Amino acid sequence: MEFKKIVPLALLCWATTLTAQKDLTSQLYETYENFKENSIGKRRIKHADIQPLIAEFKSNPKFEVQKVGQSIQGKDLHLISIGTGKRNIFLWSQMHGDEPTATQAIFDILRFLDTPEFQEEKEVILSNLKLHFLPMLNPDGAEVFQRRNALGIDINRDALRLQSPEGQTLKRLRDSLDADFGFNLHDQSKYYNAELTEKPATISYLATAFNYEKDINEIRANAMKVIVFMNNIIQKYAPGQVGRYSDDFEPRAFGDNIAKWGTSLILIESGGYRNDPEKQEIRKLNYVSILSALYTIAEESFKSIPTEDYEKIPHNDRKLFDLKIKNVTYELLGNKYILDLGIFRNEVDLKDHNDFFYRGSVADQGDLSTFYGYETFDAEGYELIAPKMATVESVKNPMSLLQNGVAFVKTKLPTEVAFTNLPLQLVHQDFELKPMNLQPGINPTFFLKKDGVITHAVINGFLVDLSKPLDEQNKGNGLIYRK
Repeated sequence: MEFKKIVPLALLCWATTLTAQKDLTSQLYETYENFKENSIGKRRIKHADIQPLIAEFKSNPKFEVQKVGQSIQGKDLHLISIGTGKRNIFLWSQMHGDEPTATQAIFDILRFLDTPEFQEEKEVILSNLKLHFLPMLNPDGAEVFQRRNALGIDINRDALRLQSPEGQTLKRLRDSLDADFGFNLHDQSKYYNAELTEKPATISYLATAFNYEKDINEIRANAMKVIVFMNNIIQKYAPGQVGRYSDDFEPRAFGDNIAKWGTSLILIESGGYRNDPEKQEIRKLNYVSILSALYTIAEESFKSIPTEDYEKIPHNDRKLFDLKIKNVTYELLGNKYILDLGIFRNEVDLKDHNDFFYRGSVADQGDLSTFYGYETFDAEGYELIAPKMATVESVKNPMSLLQNGVAFVKTKLPTEVAFTNLPLQLVHQDFELKPMNLQPGINPTFFLKKDGVITHAVINGFLVDLSKPLDEQNKGNGLIYRK
């Protein structure tokens, strides 16, 4: 009888906690632009970009800023701390150099903690917790926007051997802080989806396992409870767009070992969101959910959350394309076939790693009925048509060329650059257009025809509706083919 009384009471506490947090969460979301650190508005941020911000916090008496290590190439690593509470919370970002979303969110959170607004909520957080932020653990990787560090290793697989100075710093801080909670902040591929749905896994969570058996002790259970809390927040702004990362134990990984060493470890992976190439909406979701999580940890209200709800979060899957064209008719050797095409738009960094362009590729073709697209076009009744080539002195009317089935244009090429903002493929004078052989790996450039009329172009993986003005569409970029 006693057990029957306790269970409803726990659920009531959980419901009350969630209701109380909704107001705070809504306010954080609605006022976000007041606290956003606008100086780092694009993903390809570098070590030099965050140094003025760190210097600013170092001169602020509210914060403690310490140099805690250096990267292989000699870039300083800093720990920024605030709060007077007895419980340490440790948050680190950009262990992988090309995963900067949470680094941006950390500086938004720090900006929030430095302002007079939300005084009551901040008092709850900072009087009960001491927060420690280590932004951009891998600055050498960030410099060239690559996953690995200057040694060419994955820092997140260096928890045992500790050969990287960045990994050594992370281990030393973990041991000295002995934090109650750790937030391991990453980005994941935008091609992950929430299992069995077409929705991207915009945020994925994991309460990391500490052994191969995936046992659940109090430390891991606490991480699960806070994740359930954050999931409920994200559902309000990105419904159905949360996944659960695989909890297979990886003995070399920092997250798994930090959980093993006694810290409730919360992995946050920032994935994809429609029409958000710079991941600024995802950055905002990080900001809102992490701050809300810190509040529930400070209040200890998360403790009433049932761990069973963690298992209800759908697994991550990887079945998304940038563009899916389904049911298109493709003729080969006199026979017609019905195919689906899955297309990726791969980012190619520019020389200085400050920006990028897209190079499309056919990722898969055939029956892709169990896959999804950020953009899906049902091409039933449409024929896939090979592109033509034309020679022009200068491109004055790209739409006219496209409507005539021309995708490759011989013209005077701009110097040095590898892409064009036109929805065309610009080529050198000796370029020969080969017969199209539709295979995975090729650049997707072709046309779609229906009832004898060319209606759509696919240029470098971008779908262009030829009945609409180009400036009203996401036409992406074309490529420049040089000798």
